[in-house]
Amino acid sequence: MTRTRKVLGWVVGLFALLVAVLVVLIATFDWNRLKPTINTKVSEILHRPFAINGNLAVQWQREPDEGGWRAWVPWPHVIAEDLTLGNPEWSKTPQMASLKKVEARLSPLALLTQTVAIPRIDLVQPSADLVRLADGRANWTFTFDPKDPDAEPSNWTVDIGAIKFDKGHVTLNDQTLKTRLDVVIDPLGKPIPFSEIVGEKEAKKSQEKGAAPQDYAFALKVKGQYHGQNLDGTGKIGGLLALQDANQPFPLQAQVSIADTKVALAGTLTDPLNLGALDLRLKLAGSSLSNLYPLTGVTLPDSPPYSTDGHLIAKLHEPGGAVFTYENFNGKIGNSDIHGDLKYAASQPRPTLSGKLVSNQLLMADLGPLIGVDSSKAANAPKASAGASKQPAGKVLPVEEFRTERWRDMDADVEFTGKRIVQSAELPFTDLYTHLVLNDGQLSLEPLRFGVAGGKLDAQIRLNGRSTPLEGRAKLTARNFKLKQLFPTFEPMKTSFGELNGDAEISGRGNSVAKLLATSNGGLKMIVNDGAISRGLMEIAGLNVGNYIVGKIFGDEDVKINCAAADFGIKDGLATSRLFVFDTENAIIYIDGTANFATEQLDLKITPESKGLRLFSLRSPLYVRGTFGNPSAGVQAVPLMLRGAGMVALGVIAGPAAGLLALVAPSGDEPNQCAPLLQQMQQGKVPKTVK
Repeated sequence: MTRTRKVLGWVVGLFALLVAVLVVLIATFDWNRLKPTINTKVSEILHRPFAINGNLAVQWQREPDEGGWRAWVPWPHVIAEDLTLGNPEWSKTPQMASLKKVEARLSPLALLTQTVAIPRIDLVQPSADLVRLADGRANWTFTFDPKDPDAEPSNWTVDIGAIKFDKGHVTLNDQTLKTRLDVVIDPLGKPIPFSEIVGEKEAKKSQEKGAAPQDYAFALKVKGQYHGQNLDGTGKIGGLLALQDANQPFPLQAQVSIADTKVALAGTLTDPLNLGALDLRLKLAGSSLSNLYPLTGVTLPDSPPYSTDGHLIAKLHEPGGAVFTYENFNGKIGNSDIHGDLKYAASQPRPTLSGKLVSNQLLMADLGPLIGVDSSKAANAPKASAGASKQPAGKVLPVEEFRTERWRDMDADVEFTGKRIVQSAELPFTDLYTHLVLNDGQLSLEPLRFGVAGGKLDAQIRLNGRSTPLEGRAKLTARNFKLKQLFPTFEPMKTSFGELNGDAEISGRGNSVAKLLATSNGGLKMIVNDGAISRGLMEIAGLNVGNYIVGKIFGDEDVKINCAAADFGIKDGLATSRLFVFDTENAIIYIDGTANFATEQLDLKITPESKGLRLFSLRSPLYVRGTFGNPSAGVQAVPLMLRGAGMVALGVIAGPAAGLLALVAPSGDEPNQCAPLLQQMQQGKVPKTVK
């Protein structure tokens, strides 16, 4: 052996000895001797008390899953027992979190590329008490020392693949959200397959999107309060939370009761490190849609009891903010069905709700709360809420106030279609369409369109919730209402070919329908041609006073109406007749007076003038007085005026008559009986039909 070979052999042998000694030292080293240093350094970095109170050990094991020669490289398994993390100084309790044991595997080869790669961290019996004060301070927010602006950025990165956990306990006390929760996590006796919870169809869809969701491994129990509402719920979750694999779905399932709202969900969370996306089947049920506001921040109207079942997709890290899509949902509101898609975007300066909704059969009773009608009278209204919003006795106009304080919390752009609207068996509405837009507290329904009795009711409604009180403006157009369809059960109407046409434009201030009308200004115009009138018709319409008046003038006969024309001016809530006339076979009837929306008082005078030689037993005008809810009628204590006296100051009614002529719109070749009457009035002449 040459000298060179001897030297080389000694070097190799010495190196092997050093490696062996190093391996022995590492394998036999008492890592607990490093605990004081680790505890001190971590506490200094976090500005919190941190401690490894139990054993600290490192075990070296090969990783067969690596494959090839890498399978022979031993990995260090770091095991620490009884870990605690303290609270910040402002907290009233010393400890924030604890772990019975934590175990992490570290890839040694990744260190060569300046990467701390930890494929999985196992947490044993985690426990945490999370607190946020009303001023925004939270114990899960850490304060670190400021970085040196001149320091070079670190080239080292940390890569954590997944977190596995077992039985745990978490409490949350968030004063800013008025939320207190107590969550207990317990292992299931036996894992439950994902398909067993969500169904084979949904499980197959999840598999087609990527990796198959794992089984449910843990049960959840939660109690407390959420946004000040009592909460109680149970659920199931998976056992391995994949942080780096955005395609690995994490299973979720829960049934939660929050006040009177019931929530049921089942599905997956993907990319949990970034709360990337939720894909859930979501069921909601409750006594009113408005009760979702304190839970979700979404402004919805009062409603009868509701339930929905749909598919919720949440994309939580979109450039403009988180986006929640509730698609293909089906449900009921009261006795009405509801279907559609809704999207909620947490955008700036305000979140936005958009979508399209359809109802195949919508009951008017279920629409009542949306327009301020006493919600306690809505279909299926719970008894418990009956006293919450009662209509005062004797009041007809809806007094329930719009909740305008919520209107500036979000924007909305929603289209709604009601294919069939049901008021009663005698008067079905054919359809409804509206486009609702809410923009910074300003609500518009443009258009709001009903199909009624073969015609259309078109409305444009604007409500400015930014002003106090609310400012409202409405423009309504009624066209081609077929009289025989308005009262389909009234025999004389079945042979009628007449129509009703009308226009109205009203503005007012107030936070309810009653207050808006009490301060209203505008006008109302309406004509009816070729109809019929009788006491029977008044009974069907529910007009007891009308029944009395018709009986006094015509007896029990069915009387043909050639034309009925009305023009009311409205100022400060007082509607005053500018022209109100009925032209019948036997008489012309003039109505003068007022209707006060502020006091709900009527003061009307009805003057009949006979045609030809027909004799009337009535020789005095009639009156209608009293409230909207309880009107009364009688005979004026003055003699009937001379014929034609109802046309006092013909020059005054010339203008209203001209305006009403614009509503004359015959159907096809059918003549309109109102045209000649209004033309004569426009010219300031007594109608020729008056003898």
